[in-house]
Amino acid sequence: MRALVITKQGTPVAPNVEFSESFPDPETPDPGEVKIRVLASALNHLDLWVGRGVPGMALEYPRVAGCDVCGVVEEVGEDVDEAWLGRRVIANAAIENPPDDHPDHPPATMLAPAYELLGEHHSPGAHAELFVCPVEQLADVGEVKPERAAAFGLSFLTAYSGLRTKADLLPGQTVLITGIGGGVALAALNIAKHLGCRVCVTSRHQWKLDRAVELGADHGVHDTGDDWSRDVRAWTGKRGVDVAFDSSGKATHLCCIKSLARGGAYVTPGCTSGPDATTDLARIFWNQLRILGSTMGSPDDFREVTSLLRSGALKPVIDSVHEAEEGRKAYEHLESGEQFGKVVIRWAE
Repeated sequence: MRALVITKQGTPVAPNVEFSESFPDPETPDPGEVKIRVLASALNHLDLWVGRGVPGMALEYPRVAGCDVCGVVEEVGEDVDEAWLGRRVIANAAIENPPDDHPDHPPATMLAPAYELLGEHHSPGAHAELFVCPVEQLADVGEVKPERAAAFGLSFLTAYSGLRTKADLLPGQTVLITGIGGGVALAALNIAKHLGCRVCVTSRHQWKLDRAVELGADHGVHDTGDDWSRDVRAWTGKRGVDVAFDSSGKATHLCCIKSLARGGAYVTPGCTSGPDATTDLARIFWNQLRILGSTMGSPDDFREVTSLLRSGALKPVIDSVHEAEEGRKAYEHLESGEQFGKVVIRWAE
């Protein structure tokens, strides 16, 4: 089958990506699994981490990455309902690990679930013509266009779980989203506006702020590296925002903390600028702020947010669509950081 293959670990990743026309086809699905004929897949920063190497994981190369996919179910394993055959589906990238039931552990040992990822812990991934995964990870997307459906999964799951499930974002509240232009940040903007919230976004690029305003953002802050929290607080009449959704990390964390209203929530679904942020503990305890780590989301989160895709309420922003043969260019574009929205790879019409 055709596939995008990461031949070896290294940084930058793109030079190590090769298009293959003869990657081995996946085996017949095991019980509980399905085989999908891929129509489109989408890149995430996860794919770059797989190419660079994930700390603590012994990844083997060559390998096929990819967890965001839209395709048609063409074969089902034992114990899988044949009603799945012919369905256009997307996959939940996050596979929830079963709880640890050791007899010495206290109640509710797993206060938050542990996840493994398609395309990272489980290989080969979705950047190929054929893809096998557990049927419990799938959601039917009906007639949603393949490129749009492929661009939806992990970014919207991450944003929905962080904003709704973790931070309990309510209609009419105010939200700060850093680094607008990435898939997760744009998904957060889409979800917050769907809930009727007022949204402030930040970026180092004015053109990205302008695009975000066109998509419904209410205020944009040009991040020049200085403290921009006063700008955010001025926008809220000095009150501060209810939720700060920050996937940047080190470069933006303290400004986000200083931008929050009393009782506000800081949600971190990633740290692309680094994990070792400087914070303000006095402000956190005095203003009773909540610090919420959020990674991916539960199966319920996935079903809920996918229903909003099928209804047309949520629409991912697509930066560019590349043919499979141009997969290296797709990786190069993502790695440049100049994208606005999702980078999609088309495998079939």
